[in-house]
Amino acid sequence: MIGIIRYGAGNIFSLTAALERLGIPYGMINKEDDFDLYDRYIIPGVGHAGAAMHKLENTGLVPKIKSLTKPTLGICVGMQLLTSYSEEGDADLLKIFPIKTMRFANSTEYKVPHTGWNQVYPERENPLFENIPNGSHFYFVHSYFIEFDNTFTLSSAIYNNKFSASIWRDNFYGVQFHPEKSGAYGETLLKNFSKL
Repeated sequence: MIGIIRYGAGNIFSLTAALERLGIPYGMINKEDDFDLYDRYIIPGVGHAGAAMHKLENTGLVPKIKSLTKPTLGICVGMQLLTSYSEEGDADLLKIFPIKTMRFANSTEYKVPHTGWNQVYPERENPLFENIPNGSHFYFVHSYFIEFDNTFTLSSAIYNNKFSASIWRDNFYGVQFHPEKSGAYGETLLKNFSKL
C-alpha cells in the first residue's frame, strides 16, 4: 500500500485518480506515525522547490523521510526535493542525492518551462522501467532540471541539454515527468513502483 506524503505542495488529485484507475491502494501521510501504515511512499510536488522544501520542513517529517528504508518515489518537484540544492529559491534540500537542481538556460529554440511530451532513455536497468521501451514518451512540466550524473541517473531526456529524467539511489527514486499524466507507460511505471 502506498502512502502519499502530504505537505501542501503536491497535486494529489491527479495522482490519486491514476492510482484508483490502476486499483493500487493508497492513503495519506500527515504525521510521522502514519509511515508505519504503508510499505512504500510517494512525495508529490508542483510549483517552487524552495517553497516546497519550506513547507516540508514545517511538517517536521524531514528526519523521518531521510531515514526511510522502504521504496520512496519523488515526482516532479518531489524528485527535486531529494537532491542537495536547487537554484530555484537558492534552497538547500533533503540531500539524499548529492546532485543539484538547475534552471534551464533561456534560448529562442527551447522555451522555459519545458512543457509537453519528451522521450526518456534508460541509462541503467531497474524494475521501475520494466516493460517500458527505450525512448518512450512521458509528460513534463518544469523550468528546473536535475543535472545528469553517471552514478544516480536512472533515465535521461534532452531539452536544450541532457538531464536526469529519473534518479535512483538505494530505496529512493525520483521522476521529473508526471507518470500520472503520461498515459499507458506512466501507468506502467506506477504499477512497477507498487511492486518494488
